[in-house]
Amino acid sequence: TVRFFSRKDRIRGIIAFFGGVALVLFRWPMVGMVMQVYGLIYLFGQFFPIAAASLRDVPVVGSVFRHPSVERFFSSFGRGGAADRRAPV
Repeated sequence: TVRFFSRKDRIRGIIAFFGGVALVLFRWPMVGMVMQVYGLIYLFGQFFPIAAASLRDVPVVGSVFRHPSVERFFSSFGRGGAADRRAPV
């Protein structure tokens, strides 16, 4: 956990997430929650395509995740091609 949150390439997401937590505590909940969501997407954006690929094999929701527009949405997260993706751990 410490190693994940101390990487320099993730500093933008870390600041956004914890800044959002601070804004929520200082009674700016809407702005704080938007910042938290941005920080989470920035921190875990590379993991979303991996999770979507795993969900394609689930019987009920698999057909939703195989839809071309949903595949395009999840492939827009992260950097590089499918060969460059790996779990953020």
